[in-house]
Amino acid sequence: MTPEEIGKGGMVLLGCGKMGGAMLEGWLKRGVAPGSVHVIDPHAPDWIAARGVNVNGDLPATPAIVILAVKPQIMAEAIGQVTPFGGGATVFLSIAAGTTLGWMEGRLGSATPIIRAMPNTPAAVGRGITAITGNGAAGETALDMAEALLSAVGKVVRVDREELMDAVTAVSGSGPAYVFHLIEAMAEAGAELGLDRDLALTLALETVAGAGALAQEAEEAPGQLRKNVTSPGGTTQAALEVLMDETRGFRPLLRDAMRAAAARGRELGK
Repeated sequence: MTPEEIGKGGMVLLGCGKMGGAMLEGWLKRGVAPGSVHVIDPHAPDWIAARGVNVNGDLPATPAIVILAVKPQIMAEAIGQVTPFGGGATVFLSIAAGTTLGWMEGRLGSATPIIRAMPNTPAAVGRGITAITGNGAAGETALDMAEALLSAVGKVVRVDREELMDAVTAVSGSGPAYVFHLIEAMAEAGAELGLDRDLALTLALETVAGAGALAQEAEEAPGQLRKNVTSPGGTTQAALEVLMDETRGFRPLLRDAMRAAAARGRELGK
């Protein structure tokens, strides 16, 4: 199943902000006919209509899929525009953080095939990672549809239990912010050591990007790659003795941060 094949059945995109827009751009690049996509968003960017996508007009009678891409804060108000499609063959795919399958079933009906997804912001450049899980009515066909559409902006993995989505959020959903903060911290520390601030930022940014690419392409595990950089008694070992301290180092700090993210995810889902 491809995005182009799904598009032939009609697609409704509720909300077209940064994430929704990134997905739409990916679908169009993969052959989805612009006229088969119907966007509901009073603030839709001008480029969408210019590409031939239907914006805030009549909707298909029975779309193949409805993508819920509005912010969680306005989901309760916005979902009413697509609830008539619930209870039938239309698949619903939600990328709203913290919005549970149970909450959506309460608005759309338990017979509605619903997929909950947790993407992350690198999807904007086609390098995202998205985890998906479905309700009882969502079979393999619905999951395949969701995976095909979300693959347009990066990799997709399946999670067999919805309660694990809070852990997914802590790792990959919120994860880009941890990396961005690491870049900030490295650049600031470099400037404190005497480097020009712009140069320090360039060094930090390219180091993180390059290390990430190496970790993806190398056959060795990240732990071995770390060891490859670390010469006994050298500069890297001196730094890692601080970062790997079991009481005040990077691991316990990140563990606490991710536990806080997961806990907040559970709170938002109630």
